[in-house]
Amino acid sequence: MRQAGNPALVAVVIYEGVEPIDIGGTIGVVSMASRVLPAIRATTVAERAGPVRCAGGLTVLAEHGFADAPAADAVIVTGGPGWRREVGNPAMLAFLRAQAPARLMSVCTGALILGAAGLLAGRPATTRRHAVGTEAESPLALLAGMGALARPAQVVDEGEGPASSGGVSLAIDGTLHLIGRLYGEAAREAVARTIEYDRAFAANRAALGQ
Repeated sequence: MRQAGNPALVAVVIYEGVEPIDIGGTIGVVSMASRVLPAIRATTVAERAGPVRCAGGLTVLAEHGFADAPAADAVIVTGGPGWRREVGNPAMLAFLRAQAPARLMSVCTGALILGAAGLLAGRPATTRRHAVGTEAESPLALLAGMGALARPAQVVDEGEGPASSGGVSLAIDGTLHLIGRLYGEAAREAVARTIEYDRAFAANRAALGQ
């Protein structure tokens, strides 16, 4: 666990069709956290640096491609409808397999990409609980089909393998959990208060478990 003045880099992995909420719930939280922890920062990583079109049409810029991605203290795989393509993207899967498992975390359907990379086989993990729109199966059921020990939860983290957080807005919870892992619970709670999410964080844990 590091002190507040020690640097930490969080790499957020994005791709075509990523959900903007997942970007806001990860990079946005790290941005706010820097007001309490001035040495923390986030960067975006995609297969190639440059513009990435999100679900809904928003375009964001990836600062780095897989080939030049900096070494990071944590690597977060975001979710969104583009996951369906990424589970068959050799470049994405190779990049994730090259990371230290304990530094990986997913939010929402990003867990399905980790699952496709073989990084969740036999491990507890979570993702979005319910099917949406035309989906025939829930992401949680699909995750189980990949060999993960799928369960509904706020955050699943056993310390040795990839951590995961539940669907959509629980990207905030997952990123707060990650900050706690890096800087300690007191720092995590300070960041939660800064973004006025401390009560929601506690309520989600009580409702979903961790």
